[in-house]
Amino acid sequence: MTSAAAAPVWSVDPRTGRRRQRVGTEAGPEDVDRAVRAAHAARDALADRSVRAAFLRTAADLLEREAEPVIATADAETALGTTRLTGELARTAYQLRCFAEDIEEGSFLDVRIDHADPQAVPVPRPDLRRYKIPLGVVAVYAASNFPLAFSVPGGDTASALAAGCPVVVKAHPDHPATSERCAAVLRRAAARHGLPEDVVGLVHGFDAGLDLVRHPLVAAAGFTGSVRGGRALFDAAAARPTPIPFHGELGSLNPVLITRSAARERAEPIAEGLAASVTLGTGQFCVKPGLVLAPADESGDRLLKALTTALGTADAGVLLDARMRDAFLDGARARATLPDVESPVAPGESGPNAVTAGFLTVPAAHLTTGGPHAVLLEECFGPVTVVARYADETEASAVLQRLPGSLTATVHLGDAEATQENGPAARLLAALTPLAGRVLVNGWPTGVAVAPAQHHGGPYPATTSTSTSVGATAIERWLRPVVYQGTPSPLLPAELRDGNPLGLPRRVNGRLEA
Repeated sequence: MTSAAAAPVWSVDPRTGRRRQRVGTEAGPEDVDRAVRAAHAARDALADRSVRAAFLRTAADLLEREAEPVIATADAETALGTTRLTGELARTAYQLRCFAEDIEEGSFLDVRIDHADPQAVPVPRPDLRRYKIPLGVVAVYAASNFPLAFSVPGGDTASALAAGCPVVVKAHPDHPATSERCAAVLRRAAARHGLPEDVVGLVHGFDAGLDLVRHPLVAAAGFTGSVRGGRALFDAAAARPTPIPFHGELGSLNPVLITRSAARERAEPIAEGLAASVTLGTGQFCVKPGLVLAPADESGDRLLKALTTALGTADAGVLLDARMRDAFLDGARARATLPDVESPVAPGESGPNAVTAGFLTVPAAHLTTGGPHAVLLEECFGPVTVVARYADETEASAVLQRLPGSLTATVHLGDAEATQENGPAARLLAALTPLAGRVLVNGWPTGVAVAPAQHHGGPYPATTSTSTSVGATAIERWLRPVVYQGTPSPLLPAELRDGNPLGLPRRVNGRLEA
């Protein structure tokens, strides 16, 4: 049941701008309350780690079995293409299975036991046993640009369920039908293992997003989207009578610095790689390189010439919705009108719904002093990048010092630079490291591998916390530590009892044991 006079939710084809189908209605406060309370009531059912692991594996299996209709629906709503979405579905299923393995392995519980030591100095030590427990209901805000991997069945949902937290997902309006399909898959998977289907809830609507983060039974939130939207939810989470953790991925410039040596040695391959990274997914990746520092010399001229060819011949693409298309075009035009900004390949319109890629250039000196050119240091979502030409390393360093936090920072080095342990390249990496959560050498940031060592996060405004939303440690966002002191063994959780009955990785008296 939904609230009276609720607004309809439509699935829209971004290629034509036409409505495809009515998916449902926007959730009112009562609907959000019902979904959250149902999820809260289901939380104890997720206590068994083996059941959680089996649930996630079944979810991956069912998602793969439903691949054809899921991909077709997602493509119809996002225009991302079946090739891209096929890869995204495979990534999403793999991610679910990875978290199932993490559940079974158990190190995410971070079990630490210090036995009582009456001889300890400076004071006797009591028996202390610590591990991590789930926070409770997690609100997940689906991303526009990843209808699978960062939406209903994506990393926030998978990691929260792995931690033992039920979720309520706020669907993104760009792919509501895909969200409904994926939520149904997850609920079927839950039911197959005797879990309440309410361990995964789904709501639609802008107001539902605010109602969700303000609900007193919501214990944490995960968000992927814009700075404006994410900051509003972050502030709402902090303004609650009981504030909650808000793990938001907002906006990222993802700077790239190309040294003179790198440009001299391989200007053309670097330009081709840059063009491919900027246009991947029609520039709608959160790790798209939005600012490139290139030398203002002959090698930089060669790079720009090759980039002009690569972007000038790139295919037009459709953005996720008309609002994003308008914001992209307006943002690119506004940047192009700034003093001394040139457009070797001007991004623009291609027919009624598509856009073309491009890039702008500016003397790097303009980015060292603030003023109107400061907008060039903000993300412009879509297939465009800014190439800032630096006169020398001092000027490039001055630009780096003004950059906001990003998900990634990249440097392209010459062959000799990469082999000098304490040379200029090492100093460059030291300058880039405070800017981002992932630092790349001679690569491109688009494409975020799902792996235990991955970190997908960065200083604000890239993210609102120091956590990652990709990789095994993403589960840590939804857990909190608790320590039992002087507790008799029969009253301890099994994870903390002597003899390690569950066979978990544990650190006992400072030593790791398995």
